[in-house]
Amino acid sequence: MVAGRGRSRYVGGLTGSRKSVGRVKENPLRALWREGRTAVNAWLTIPSGHSAEVMANQGWDSVTVDTQHGLIHFDTALECLRAISTTNAVPMARVPWNEPGIIMKLLDSGALGIICPMINTPDEAAELVSYCRFAHDGGARSFGPTRALMSVGPDYVKDSKNLVLVIGMIETQQALENVESIAATPGLDGLYIGPGDLSLSLGLTPHQDSREPIMVEAQERILAAAKSNGLIAGIHNASGPYAREMGEKGFDLVTVSNDTRLLAAAAKAAITAARGEDGSNAADTGSRGGY
Repeated sequence: MVAGRGRSRYVGGLTGSRKSVGRVKENPLRALWREGRTAVNAWLTIPSGHSAEVMANQGWDSVTVDTQHGLIHFDTALECLRAISTTNAVPMARVPWNEPGIIMKLLDSGALGIICPMINTPDEAAELVSYCRFAHDGGARSFGPTRALMSVGPDYVKDSKNLVLVIGMIETQQALENVESIAATPGLDGLYIGPGDLSLSLGLTPHQDSREPIMVEAQERILAAAKSNGLIAGIHNASGPYAREMGEKGFDLVTVSNDTRLLAAAAKAAITAARGEDGSNAADTGSRGGY
């Protein structure tokens, strides 16, 4: 995806009534990316439909429910997806692993994108795609879109290939070595950098917003592999400024921290201001966190 001529990749966001996202033929993020714009993504780790609704109402283009490192099991994930669906944000989920049961269950519940961790080989990427696609699109997904038929509309199954984003996480040295062949997997929509595990795998301290040359080189290689195969490229970031920088470099999906760390940072900033302190000990947004 190439930025539009003479315009920022951050012009506006998804607009209009969220209820209009039902009865659509494709994931709204695809239209945003065709315009050369960057989607700003929220990340949920708190097991609460209420906090999910609060986050989703802040203007994010998409909101991802993290069922891997977030403290969220399926019942709460369902409530989070329902809460996100009251807003303009596109509901997505990060699954615990490349396992068909939970992937299909979250898709049936209305997630319009799956971010899957630890995709290390082309075979694993092909399995992920298969779990997200129905038989008529060459996949192995079982039919039973219980909530998706209501949240999206009666044509969900027919249009599901355009509605559901399939995104594999590149977060190990093995995945980096295989990234060009992973990116060539038919049906894969995107690559997403997990900087914590990737930096650890490359011999560094787990870190986001890295300036380490080896991490910068790895990020550029993953970005190039995605672009050369027509995929979107995503990355997890600790801060808004770094996320914007990544967007300007060409990343299509930039996540800013997560709800837990944003809450902690906002609370610490308020306490610091109330006490008249200098803020030097304010909580960060997770530059040394995982994800």
